[in-house]
Amino acid sequence: MPRYIPLTALFLGAIALGSTACSRADDGDRPAVLDALEAKGLNIVEEFPADDGLRAFAAVAGQQHPVAVYVTASGSAIVGTRVDRDGNESDAGRLQELVAGPMSDKIWSQLDKAEWIQDGKPDAPHVVYLFSDPNCPFCNQLWHAARPWVDSGKVQLRHIMVGVIKEDSANKVATILAADDPSAALRQNESNYKSGGVQPAATVPAKIRETLDANQMLMMELGFGGTPGIVFRDADGTVERRNGLPRGDDLNVVMGGPH
Repeated sequence: MPRYIPLTALFLGAIALGSTACSRADDGDRPAVLDALEAKGLNIVEEFPADDGLRAFAAVAGQQHPVAVYVTASGSAIVGTRVDRDGNESDAGRLQELVAGPMSDKIWSQLDKAEWIQDGKPDAPHVVYLFSDPNCPFCNQLWHAARPWVDSGKVQLRHIMVGVIKEDSANKVATILAADDPSAALRQNESNYKSGGVQPAATVPAKIRETLDANQMLMMELGFGGTPGIVFRDADGTVERRNGLPRGDDLNVVMGGPH
């Protein structure tokens, strides 16, 4: 008999993956408990086969956590990880297929469509998105720490600029985005960070203000409350995130391996 480990994550801010219907919900027998779970922020994606008299549903909790919901014959639900008698997760592969993969593709598409500044070779095998503020000291530390990977051609950073740290952050972003070569302007800001970075623009054009607003909204949608916000894909293609400056060996993980 499998045993169940309850999920402790809060079901807040679930990312919608579209209107994928539960396969048996169309028959009018959608369990009522699913509605209660969705009201708490859990996003039900699709039903998949299960044994032991249970109905299983793939779902998303929080910002990026695939979880399973197991509905019993009595109509109650167990949310979490099903483990077999050998201690192996029973449905990890199915959750990856139904939830983690499509969810990662959706997030990656959102990031790709945002306005970002290239930092590194266009054919670098590993891409890392960064929500960056030109006045953020931790963004600057990360920029310097990433140079070995970027300079070797292994990593391309894509900076999605926001203006949230200081009053002139948006104006500095305006200077960078309006430059003939935004990549060079960003490099100038980071290289000269200790002496003030780039000169802030006198005003922020409406188009750049719209970009800043869109970037900040995307940053919040992806669960980041500040900068740097880091998004990358692991070896399996699953999107991972980091809030703040990676420490120790975790920088190798973010950058896809040693430099």
